[in-house]
Amino acid sequence: MFDFFKRRRIEAARARALTLDQRAVVARAVHLWRYLDERDRRELEGSIQVFLDQKGFEGAQGLVVTDEMRVTIAAQACLLLLHRETDVYPELDTVVVYPHAYVAVATHYEGPVVVTGPEQRLGESWTRGLVVLAWDEIARDVRSVHSGHNVVLHEFAHQLDAEDGAVDGAPRLESRRRYVGWAHVLGDEYRVLGERLHAGRDSDIDAYGATSPAEFFAVVTEEFFERSDVLRTRHPALYAELASFFRLDPVALVDGAGVERQGPS
Repeated sequence: MFDFFKRRRIEAARARALTLDQRAVVARAVHLWRYLDERDRRELEGSIQVFLDQKGFEGAQGLVVTDEMRVTIAAQACLLLLHRETDVYPELDTVVVYPHAYVAVATHYEGPVVVTGPEQRLGESWTRGLVVLAWDEIARDVRSVHSGHNVVLHEFAHQLDAEDGAVDGAPRLESRRRYVGWAHVLGDEYRVLGERLHAGRDSDIDAYGATSPAEFFAVVTEEFFERSDVLRTRHPALYAELASFFRLDPVALVDGAGVERQGPS
């Protein structure tokens, strides 16, 4: 009975339209918004409404969470769900928003030595129930198109990664066969990134991705949505694997919109 009423509430939330002000926030927050067709925009708006209805927001260090903040975070998080048959982050309960980077206690392993101490963070994703974000970084990401960095996409990629019970860089895929291709492509790219950095060479993929397979998936998710053309040009197999997972091809979407605007020759 509980599931029935919860499902009805979710369906009612999905059917509600965003206000004009909220839609303007989405257009600023989601850099691909202008290229989405009306059907995709309706789908994204519906997921945003479910997110806003189902998830709690808490401000930290005295921050008052505004509707703009809530909609911005929900819009970017739900972009990852477009075209995918999935609930809207069913294990997530609360988003905590700090006004700026915050300090958390972190544990690192340096060989056999365990090092624990304070660490400045822009965000973090807990396995169950919680995402923490820094608002000034989110606002910076909104203003910076094609930077390749987006803290909301990064932390919610971790949420997707955790849906199968393990945060290991391999989110839930539709078949065993898909896991083979995923492990081959992302494993090779992860290894090459580590080798390049170890040799002191630059990489167009953020060095933080070499921290672990989980961080690699989160970092390349940012790149996929925020610097799509570079990722497709320099890492075509990786781009194709992510496009298959997210069921979206940002480069084709942008190029297609460009062709439509130009019209026939």
